Amino acid sequence: MKITVCIGSSCHLKGSRQVVEKLQSLITENNLKEKVELAGTFCMGNCQSGVCVTVDDLPFSLTPDDTMDFFHKEILANL
Repeated sequence: MKITVCIGSSCHLKGSRQVVEKLQSLITENNLKEKVELAGTFCMGNCQSGVCVTVDDLPFSLTPDDTMDFFHKEILANL
């Protein structure tokens, strides 16, 4: 499974750094480093939403506050 987080300027202002840090922590805590790849990319073209994230090319919009719920619903539930 590949999670890609936008780290472009718009998403950076909306908290992409915190989203990445939370995802890194959750991946480590759940021993998923072998199953989940976390990557960063620049503009994904959906700047009006929150932090742009894709999971195996499916788009999502996150905030630092909803990252944990997203991880449980979209990552853990689909592994």
